[in-house]
Amino acid sequence: MMVTRSGLLPPAPGSAGPCLAAGMEFRRGRLHEGCGRARRVLAALLAARTTGPVVWALPARTGELLFPAGVAEFFDPGRLLLVRGRHDRDLLWTLEESLRSGSAGLVVAELAAVPGLTPVRRLHLAAEAGGGQAIGLILTPGDGGAPGVESRWSLDPAPEGGWVAQQRRRGFGPDCIRLSAPADWHGMTPAVSRRRGFAPLRTSAQDISTK
Repeated sequence: MMVTRSGLLPPAPGSAGPCLAAGMEFRRGRLHEGCGRARRVLAALLAARTTGPVVWALPARTGELLFPAGVAEFFDPGRLLLVRGRHDRDLLWTLEESLRSGSAGLVVAELAAVPGLTPVRRLHLAAEAGGGQAIGLILTPGDGGAPGVESRWSLDPAPEGGWVAQQRRRGFGPDCIRLSAPADWHGMTPAVSRRRGFAPLRTSAQDISTK
């Protein structure tokens, strides 16, 4: 970090970001991708290592919302802003505008399909325009595969507890990284609720559509 007469300058876009484990860094001001059966856990673990609001966009068609009691075992649910969109384009729009605002530490969007290169480029540019401090994360089905993302990680439960992460981008080997659960995590509380219309304390949900 550079020092000037006026004080400390913030890291530049694409600068070092939080690490979930050695070799598993999420650079700020960039878009990353998470896949695998525990991809929501990946987002929650990353949220625990960031500061500021966490914007989380979910598809409205599933009727699912994050369960605050489950989220609380990873990070403060008071940081969470939930947004529901009818289509992937609504979720991508939410992700782009949230990154451009520069007000969130982490912005997550759960997508039904892998986005193309053009939306990914727009999201990188939006993150840079917002000051390059926010981290963008898309959660995609299957093995993912969005072109142009900064990193792609799959996360799956480990039989002996915790999770196993693998780097999925081309040119990276299949080495596995073991992630442990937080010390106070009991593995008993689901992070997702299928109940509709619940109003968790200090957590807001908003339905959006870009038509």
